[in-house]
Amino acid sequence: MPWLVRDGQVLASVDVADSFGARLKGLLGRDGVEGALLLRPARSVHTLGMRFAIDVAYLDRDLHVLRTCTMRPWRMGRPVPRAHCVLEAEAGTFGSWELHPGDVLELRE
Repeated sequence: MPWLVRDGQVLASVDVADSFGARLKGLLGRDGVEGALLLRPARSVHTLGMRFAIDVAYLDRDLHVLRTCTMRPWRMGRPVPRAHCVLEAEAGTFGSWELHPGDVLELRE
C-alpha cells in the first residue's frame, strides 16, 4: 500500500482507486477510513449513501492541492476544472495534517 507524503513527511497510508469499479464504490458501505483514498481520475465526488462526513482535496496531475472542503453525507460536489484526482479522508483529518491548497503531495511505495 502506498504512503501519502508531503515535504518528506508521511501523512498516511493511501488506497488508490484507479478502476471504474473501485472509484464507483469509493468509501460507500464503510463506517470510517484508515488513512485516505485517492480516486484517480476524478474531478468531483459525492457523499450519497455515505455514513460519515469526509474531507476532500482536489488535486492536479502533479498532486498539487487545488482546493479542499469537508462534505457531509448526502451531498454532491461540483467538478473542479483542473482537477485530475481527488483525495478523501475522514472529516477533520486534513486539519490534523495541516493540508492546504498549494501543498504538493506524493505517493511512495
